[in-house]
Amino acid sequence: MSAIEQTEAARPRGTRLPRRARRNQLLGAAQEVFVAQGYHSAAMDDIAERAGVSKPVLYQHFPGKLELYLALLDQHCESLLQSVRTALASTSDNKLRVAATMDAYFAYVEDEGGAFRLVFESDLTNEPAVRERVDRVSLQCAEAISEVIAEDTGLSTDESMLLAVGLGGVSQVVARYWLSSESPIPRDTAVSLLTSLAWRGIAGFPLHPVEGQLSAEGH
Repeated sequence: MSAIEQTEAARPRGTRLPRRARRNQLLGAAQEVFVAQGYHSAAMDDIAERAGVSKPVLYQHFPGKLELYLALLDQHCESLLQSVRTALASTSDNKLRVAATMDAYFAYVEDEGGAFRLVFESDLTNEPAVRERVDRVSLQCAEAISEVIAEDTGLSTDESMLLAVGLGGVSQVVARYWLSSESPIPRDTAVSLLTSLAWRGIAGFPLHPVEGQLSAEGH
């Protein structure tokens, strides 16, 4: 059950919930408010009202609006990172691996909760704690991609990282454009088109020969 669904399930006032369930409920309500209004326009009163709790209950879990926002950001940055890692591990076929990774970004921005806006379109990026988290998850996703590139091509760490940053950046920018433009192109078609573009580039790097092949060629 998503945070938004937990919010809906726990909306009635006066309902006593275990601490973890209450925290998840509050995060779901905060996500709805922050996505709809942005950080600066959102108020703790709005979030408490959306969650169906009193402000003192909200403050029992989060000492302030920034702490609440950062907790939500941590949750969704981790979700993106895990999606990318899962996509990379889903197959050993590199073209399918590129497609799965691209699709992970499209799925992330298409999620109805709009959490990607907190990560990629935050109105609080001048806040160091927010900027650090956004930069970190972009770096971690690129590192996960670069490990696969380095392993398969034999390119240096720096070269692999450069390519990985490019692949990740293109994926999230195009996915966000696709969503915001309300494109008539279905998601799977959009992913296929972007995969074709990326694959024509990344496939130009030869696979790194395995040790056994090197030895055989040397004899």
